[in-house]
Amino acid sequence: MSNQAQEAREALGARLRGFRKDAGFASGRAFAQATGWAESKVSRIENGRQNASEDDIRLWCTATQQGDQVGDLIATVRHIDELWLEWRRQLATGSEKRQQAALPVYSKTKVFRIWHPTIVWGTIQTAEYAAETFKVVRDFYEIPDDTEASTAKRLERQQYLYRGERIFNVLLGEQALYSNFGGPEVMKGQLDRLLAVMRLPRLSLGFIPRSAQLHVWPGNSFSMFDDNLVLVETYSAEFSVTQPREIEQYGKAFRLLKRSAVYGVAARELILAAIQHFDQMPND
Repeated sequence: MSNQAQEAREALGARLRGFRKDAGFASGRAFAQATGWAESKVSRIENGRQNASEDDIRLWCTATQQGDQVGDLIATVRHIDELWLEWRRQLATGSEKRQQAALPVYSKTKVFRIWHPTIVWGTIQTAEYAAETFKVVRDFYEIPDDTEASTAKRLERQQYLYRGERIFNVLLGEQALYSNFGGPEVMKGQLDRLLAVMRLPRLSLGFIPRSAQLHVWPGNSFSMFDDNLVLVETYSAEFSVTQPREIEQYGKAFRLLKRSAVYGVAARELILAAIQHFDQMPND
């Protein structure tokens, strides 16, 4: 979970603890007995180790005679949920809606900072490569198959590479050149695409070689949109970072990652080596 979401959850727990004590429940055990909950649940909520549901909030406020606080606290719970969105909920109807949601963010952003250690960034993917990644997402999360529509929405983002004065700073790990989605022909097409986009005037494409000396651990992939928002992806969720202090941490991480990256001729050589690798691989 992001620090911002965790801090908000801990602050909510502290506020609920205050309600409990003000209502005369000297211990979590006494409150648990009054509400029919396990004592461990009371402790986890108060210490920010468990999310309180909206029903939990209503019961807590009723038991502590804080009914006028229900609306405010439920709004807080919903805000915490927004900071940490479960992929399964986001992808419940397929991937297209999630791809559509990205377009307004892209339209407003002037400077992008992108880090993907193992996969080619979506905005510079070919249609074939993108479709293969969506098939993997479909199978992993067991969601409806809307691969064609999702691919079309992802490719819509490419318009921003050519429109306006946006700056794209993109870093990929060398592994992204070899993570095999769709087999050799799909991969060679994707690698050719990387050679092409390297020539775009407002796109800076760098790679961190697998043997490069690192100045910060690679971590998860993340996308920075100006200094306003960072999106971080994990297997279980995507979370949003909006707190300036946390955004600066990601900015620092990006600067340290760049110190390990190669660009220009050296980057092109890495791509050509990957193409040669897939040239020698038999097609299935």
